[in-house]
Amino acid sequence: MASLTGQMPLPRLTKENYENWSIQMKALLGSQDAWEVVEEGFEEPETTTGYTAAQTKALKEARSKDKAALYMLFRAVDESGFEKIAGATTSKEAWDTLGKVFKGADRVKQVRLQTLRGELESMKMKESESVSEYITRVQAVVNQLIRNGETLTDARVVEKILRSLTDNFENVVCAIEESKDLATLTVDELTGSLEAHEQRKKKKKEEMLEQALQTKASIKDEKVLYFQNFRGRERGRGGRGNGRGSQGGSHEGCYKEKGQSSQQNWRGRGRGLQLR
Repeated sequence: MASLTGQMPLPRLTKENYENWSIQMKALLGSQDAWEVVEEGFEEPETTTGYTAAQTKALKEARSKDKAALYMLFRAVDESGFEKIAGATTSKEAWDTLGKVFKGADRVKQVRLQTLRGELESMKMKESESVSEYITRVQAVVNQLIRNGETLTDARVVEKILRSLTDNFENVVCAIEESKDLATLTVDELTGSLEAHEQRKKKKKEEMLEQALQTKASIKDEKVLYFQNFRGRERGRGGRGNGRGSQGGSHEGCYKEKGQSSQQNWRGRGRGLQLR
């Protein structure tokens, strides 16, 4: 235990995390075979007269565990928390004091329970959430309720989850209600069924998206081919138009020559008239 308390960082107790902190500390103290002495308490005998060697050894071990556990509790709180347990002489005394201070009295506990009940009742799955994310949110509130003394069965939690899923799960919810015994269905089993449905829908959506992309690419290729053929036909028509243009140019030259000869004839006639 000496190496653990000297090297391993301990969970730090704050005003908001007593429930989680107490769970972690119980596990940590239990791993060091010290939780029993915290839970049951250590009582220093008034005298050890008449103790056998085995009894003396057991007493020393219990005292050592108690002091080590008390030291861990001293280290696991901030300055404010330390002041509250500084006068404790045993680990049980320190633990019970912290529980009273941070867990609150019964009236505060009831208010907390009411708040958590309302929070659980109003919870609904978001469109952007996965099944796993939503059920984790639900379980976090359920765990807080249980730690504060609420009794919640798996059947009640399962019912809550089924009632609060998005419309995308309507079909699978109906199938589960018809084929499963909700009274014995566990949250883990429900999670597995819902995640399997979610994965199937996700795969189908990906296949439809891939098919749509392939169709879009095919249409694009057809458009490119169409415009290439269209431009080819236009170039062909443009060549024939140039031929007609050149012919039109030769006719225009003939018209100009005719016009010039007509003007010359009129001029000649004018001169003849003047001579007469």
